[in-house]
Amino acid sequence: MSVSVIIKWGGQEYSISTLSEEDTVLDLKQSIKSLTGVLPERQKLLGLKVKGKPAEDDMKLGSLKLKPKTKIMMMGSREESLEDVLAPPPENDDVVNDFDIEEEVIEVENREENLAKIARRVKDYKVEEMNPPREGKRLLVLDVDYTLFDHKSCAETGQELMRPFLHEFLTSAFEDYDIVIWSATSMKWIDAKMKELGVTDNPNYKITFMLDSAAMITVHTPKRGVVEIRPFMKAHLNREKDKELFKLSQYLKEIAKLEDFSFLNHKHWERYLSKKQSQ
Repeated sequence: MSVSVIIKWGGQEYSISTLSEEDTVLDLKQSIKSLTGVLPERQKLLGLKVKGKPAEDDMKLGSLKLKPKTKIMMMGSREESLEDVLAPPPENDDVVNDFDIEEEVIEVENREENLAKIARRVKDYKVEEMNPPREGKRLLVLDVDYTLFDHKSCAETGQELMRPFLHEFLTSAFEDYDIVIWSATSMKWIDAKMKELGVTDNPNYKITFMLDSAAMITVHTPKRGVVEIRPFMKAHLNREKDKELFKLSQYLKEIAKLEDFSFLNHKHWERYLSKKQSQ
């Protein structure tokens, strides 16, 4: 069954009717964020309680027994200042990075409630195309945090936290792939970082579009695994020796020759590359 609520915030009312009883409080907050610009972690939903306590983010809306068009007062503010945008993004433990999911968890992609969530995201999320997709090119989706950028270390400029070989990597990848940037944070933060790193308007490659947290769904899994792609952390210590993107560009170039990617296990990309280079 569908759930319809009215969010009261800033003297205005926002109607939400795209959720179901299987969706969670966090899904509701993500919908609120798409309407108001207030990040989920900055939202306080007054009156949304269970047994006198605030409803947890992972609680299903169906368990709250909300009446149709229930009015919920929200407290929270947008991240308007540039300082907020350029600061490290807030932690979001409920968004699971696909690099962290073990193989057996892939079954969640076929669960009915997750397929329903994806269908709603496809319907409601508006992709702002920056450059048109090119015919015959595969799609390469890249996470920002710890893949392209060390978002936790301290530095005077974003350039100091940029992963080594970033522009060389994107230039090489653009020859065979359309490139998408995503992060489980706000679009304002993503846009600011990509401009600061010189990615958005680089003359050697183009970004097709970018995705923020509103495009994602929450997935609850029993376990998390470790994947063999090394995160870029402690930039001031590792900047001179990190060559991960350089090696990854070789892997992407190698598999671009293939017609079918379905048999590949990207967790073992280094093993695949080593085998190909030794032939």
